[in-house]
Amino acid sequence: MNKELKVIHLELFKDNSHHYFGSLKALCDTYKKDDIGIVYSSLRAVNLSETKEYRNPKCVIRQGILITAPKKSDDTVKEK
Repeated sequence: MNKELKVIHLELFKDNSHHYFGSLKALCDTYKKDDIGIVYSSLRAVNLSETKEYRNPKCVIRQGILITAPKKSDDTVKEK
């Protein structure tokens, strides 16, 4: 069974760049209010989801699920 991992996608309009983070905290530690137009506590209150994004004149912030390949079991590794 795969663990569901969230990914936070930041699109900055000023340079049309895209950045990916493992948490809102990581995003807000990297980009300040002057860069993205919102602070961490306010962004947490938005309650992002796969269907609910945050948008302002500086950026759009989305949340998604990171899809990964399943880990090989120990039995599969030993068979080699």
